[in-house]
Amino acid sequence: MKIIRKNDSEEFRNGEACTVSEYHLGDPDINGALIKLSGRYPESGRAVNLECKELAYVIEGSGRLVVEGIEQMLHEGDLVLIEAGEKYFWDGTMTMFVPCVPAWTPEQHRMVED
Repeated sequence: MKIIRKNDSEEFRNGEACTVSEYHLGDPDINGALIKLSGRYPESGRAVNLECKELAYVIEGSGRLVVEGIEQMLHEGDLVLIEAGEKYFWDGTMTMFVPCVPAWTPEQHRMVED
């Protein structure tokens, strides 16, 4: 068993509208983050994870997710899976818990233009 306390998470901003609290498990197969969104991420273009899948659970708030040009409105209690290689952006005011498989790394994350 592994447990990461809130005080041991690493908080950073990856844009004007996005704050991330990353919970480092030290496990290459899975990790998790609490994401607080207050606008659009990325600010322009789209993001893509080349290796990991993101599973996002909306804890509170609402917004939209656009994946490969398909828009979905998200609300508290919704769950969405973004597959590796899918280009996406978020927009809204939401708090989400996002585990990634395999574990998310910045090296496999890219920003792409529309």
